[in-house]
Amino acid sequence: MSSRKYLIAFGILTVLLLADQAIKIYIKTHFPLGEVVRWTNWCSIHFTENPGMAFGFTFGAVYGKIALTTFRILASIFGLYYLIKIIKSQYPLGYIIAVVLILTGALGNIVDSICYGLWFDRGTVYNADFNTYLGYDGIAAFGSGYAPIMQGCVVDMFYFPLFNGTFPNWMPLWGGEAFEFFRPVFNLADACITCGVIILLLFNKRFQNAIEGLKKPAPATTDVDLNS
Repeated sequence: MSSRKYLIAFGILTVLLLADQAIKIYIKTHFPLGEVVRWTNWCSIHFTENPGMAFGFTFGAVYGKIALTTFRILASIFGLYYLIKIIKSQYPLGYIIAVVLILTGALGNIVDSICYGLWFDRGTVYNADFNTYLGYDGIAAFGSGYAPIMQGCVVDMFYFPLFNGTFPNWMPLWGGEAFEFFRPVFNLADACITCGVIILLLFNKRFQNAIEGLKKPAPATTDVDLNS
């Protein structure tokens, strides 16, 4: 049973990680930064580069970027160890898949942070004079590198503005202001993390019951004299 779960877990991880990188590299080498391709009113490709966390959130400047990437690496090492442990312990397959999705998402964005500054000739870089990250013109290509190791930016492209509206006037702080859902631009790795967390939340009780069942000792068996 463990060998089957290993195959499923690492098969999903490999396929999704390769798909994430294939999409990012295609976008990076075929679209200028900021390009928007609208498929429908609620679904677009919007090429952005994220120097920080998931869904476009940032975390400090260069040192914050390095610290974040280091944390991601350490968390992924622990995640891989934990994944192997729960497979060996025969945890429910659904729980294993959720962990795989979260780990895949972390690894996908780690590749961008570690390698993209070295692989591509242009990208979003931090400018100390303006105290912010600045974009670039043109379309990137594989080249001499635009940033040191661990300082590459994560490529985001999926933009789903499902609906727009206005907050009611009686609402504190935001009353009367326009809003858009879903505003952040994200990638496949971000989606994997989100799906993994949602699975854990939705099926938490079921997973916990199954895990507790694994920890219970097997019932004692008694020898029966078949000749009596």
